[in-house]
Amino acid sequence: MAYFRPPGPAPDPQLVRELTQLQDQMRNQIRLEPPPGELRYIAGCDSSFPTPDTVLSVFIVLELPSLGFIEKVYHVGPVPLPYIPGLLSFREAPNLLRAYEKLRRQPDIIMVDGHGIAHPRRMGIAAHLGVELDVPTFGVAKQRLTGVYEEPALTKGSITPLTDKNGELLGQVIRSKDKVKPLFVSPGHRCDQATATRLTLACLRGYKLPEPTRLADHWAEEFKKEIR
Repeated sequence: MAYFRPPGPAPDPQLVRELTQLQDQMRNQIRLEPPPGELRYIAGCDSSFPTPDTVLSVFIVLELPSLGFIEKVYHVGPVPLPYIPGLLSFREAPNLLRAYEKLRRQPDIIMVDGHGIAHPRRMGIAAHLGVELDVPTFGVAKQRLTGVYEEPALTKGSITPLTDKNGELLGQVIRSKDKVKPLFVSPGHRCDQATATRLTLACLRGYKLPEPTRLADHWAEEFKKEIR
């Protein structure tokens, strides 16, 4: 996700407490399990902030395993919350849900530009969306948010575990292209690590990012031109 991080006063402590409690409640609903049935359609989603007060969210849908393009949608809305570290999903999820409503083809699984359970409270944007939609989700992030890992080998397809300080598996660190910085892949909801890793690798087409999130990012830039 492309975050806008404005300077400003500290967030309201009461708001932080309320959102943290809600995040804890949502975390208790997460199920880490293989997605049911055949995965025929995969969505990718991304959000960006064209202005400090505006969030633009994109969904694209591809067919598996060919990655043939099915559709693309977007939604623009007001930013509902100030920037609060660890609670960014509440800033993006409402607008992502509005974009999702516009899809004609419902995906079997969603690849989210961001984290799943590889989050300090195990509730990144991929987990948040999965619980809200009750759809299998996983996260593919460009930067580590929490956890420790050893750098994977420099060749494409190299993988190392991402764990917390107690050794609990949070995700996997995947080299998606030779000699580029790795990706951080973690399940969100109704998805397991094996599926998240398999689909990430299956969706690589010579770029650092897998096609669902790469194309969502691409179309976010294109759609920005329409709203200027």
